Amino acid sequence: MSHVPKRTVEELEALVGQEMGVSRWFEVTQDKIDKFADVTEDWQFIHLDPERAKAETPFGGTIAHGFLTVSLLSAMVYEAGPGVKGIKSSVNYGFDKLRFVSPVKAGARIRGRFTLTKFDRSKPGEVTYHQNVVVEIEGEEKPALVCDWIGRVYI
Repeated sequence: MSHVPKRTVEELEALVGQEMGVSRWFEVTQDKIDKFADVTEDWQFIHLDPERAKAETPFGGTIAHGFLTVSLLSAMVYEAGPGVKGIKSSVNYGFDKLRFVSPVKAGARIRGRFTLTKFDRSKPGEVTYHQNVVVEIEGEEKPALVCDWIGRVYI
């Protein structure tokens, strides 16, 4: 459930260039990584075998799948993204840029920081918006990922 105040389309459009919000911290547990591996059938040892990952990788243990981190954006945006008054539905339209900057180690906590960068309401009943998203890793200097995420809402 969103904790972000819902705004009118006009109010949101006026906020282009501003940070919309920051989500709470999400813990990326080994159990969460294991379940994601089962759902996606990506069972690479760097995600699932702590001893082998510690011995054979530079990460010191297992790391989350990059796509698990991306998937958590949905939960993060409900807390910190732009809330729009009067919407009928919303969809994920995609990404223009997405970079995995640093690995998320099992047990780490991450959060999303959302800045509204573009707002297009040229089609009646439809708004397409871009957000710069930075997923921070608690206690780390470099983020887990950065992206330009595009969303669309129908009014």
